[in-house]
Amino acid sequence: MRARRLPGVLALLTAGAVALAGCGVAPAETASHSITAAAGRLAEPPPPVTAPDKKLKLGAKGKAVVWLQKRLRELGYRPGKADGRYGGTTLGAVWAFQKVNGIKPTSTIGKATWRALEQPRTPKVLARNGKRTRAEVNLSTQIMTLYVGGELKLISHMSSGSGVPYCETTVWQGKEQRFCGSATTPTGTYKTTWRRDGWHKSYLGELYNPIFFNGGIAFHGALSVPLYPASHGCVRLPMNVAEELPGLLGTGVPVHVRGKFRR
Repeated sequence: MRARRLPGVLALLTAGAVALAGCGVAPAETASHSITAAAGRLAEPPPPVTAPDKKLKLGAKGKAVVWLQKRLRELGYRPGKADGRYGGTTLGAVWAFQKVNGIKPTSTIGKATWRALEQPRTPKVLARNGKRTRAEVNLSTQIMTLYVGGELKLISHMSSGSGVPYCETTVWQGKEQRFCGSATTPTGTYKTTWRRDGWHKSYLGELYNPIFFNGGIAFHGALSVPLYPASHGCVRLPMNVAEELPGLLGTGVPVHVRGKFRR
């Protein structure tokens, strides 16, 4: 019975559309409006992002820097306060963003970086079947990412083990000792273990807010986080990232270390 009634229904809809067209509403517009209403007024896409497109160099100040800092934070990076000052803290976030977006890291914000800020990429996922809360360390790009409950919460520039064998003499546990090893950050899957607040003295130097995940290898803040692997094996992070990380990264969280840095 319904099949035989469809033509009548279609005719009624057509007639209604024609009648409305006579009131100054085109049939196509009416159909579109009806579909939108039936769909429950689907949310419109967000407005496009427009970057300032003003060349910035380290030390710059002003509204364009504020825009940069807010946008980076919105995307998961950590540029520090949106104070309009382009300093070292913001630079670390800029480097991270540029690396994720395939731009050669530089302190200068030019057209390529501004365009990428309008349509950014997300970091490559290293553990597709990993837990929803996990940390990932990409040795190839020198990027650390943190997912919490399946949401990308933090993206940071980092510096891993240099890969250069070392021998260092230092005073440890009350006596002078010599330590030798290979400054590598091994790949694999680990879990976060113990941690310390503030500066922690190890036999190879000072670590800020360390969170250990593979024996003596830890995430930690450092005063120097260059664009190349430079540590004894730990994952160096900018100081402001190390300040925030303990509140986001708990104990027993998987840490996936993948890749290889090519100089």
